[in-house]
Amino acid sequence: MITLHTNFGDITLEMNEEKAPKTVANFIKYATSGHYDNTIFHRVIDGFMVQGGGFAPGMEEKDSQKPIKNEANNGLSNVKYSVAMARTMEPHSASAQFFINVGDNKFLDFKSETTDGWGYCVFAKVTAGEDVVDKIKGVATGNAHYVHQDVPLDDVVITNVTVA
Repeated sequence: MITLHTNFGDITLEMNEEKAPKTVANFIKYATSGHYDNTIFHRVIDGFMVQGGGFAPGMEEKDSQKPIKNEANNGLSNVKYSVAMARTMEPHSASAQFFINVGDNKFLDFKSETTDGWGYCVFAKVTAGEDVVDKIKGVATGNAHYVHQDVPLDDVVITNVTVA
């Protein structure tokens, strides 16, 4: 279990090590190293997802480790309150950033081992703090630094992370 302690309240995540072992190990490594401490949910889209893990307040990008292999072909689905790794258009580019689905986003699921078909690897689910996720998804957003959209106008901060 992992608890994200935020300025909105706590969110508890249950890892699925059986279906996404490399992804879970990667997430736990970032969590135990303190990487997620004082990071923000930097992209919030109500009805879709809330994304964090890559920026400090002020949209200061954090360094990350080498990307991991995409394990989206594990049978887990991007349904409401599932947690998945964020990535670029390159299927095997996930590193530290993750998102919590706030709607059923099955269109993000694995379809085939092609650039367009890989999908986004679900590796955990929210088991407590759904109300906190729901508060976060409703914050006012805008643009930041000319390139980032859907950024909360007031910081939504992961103050620290507990790994149990």
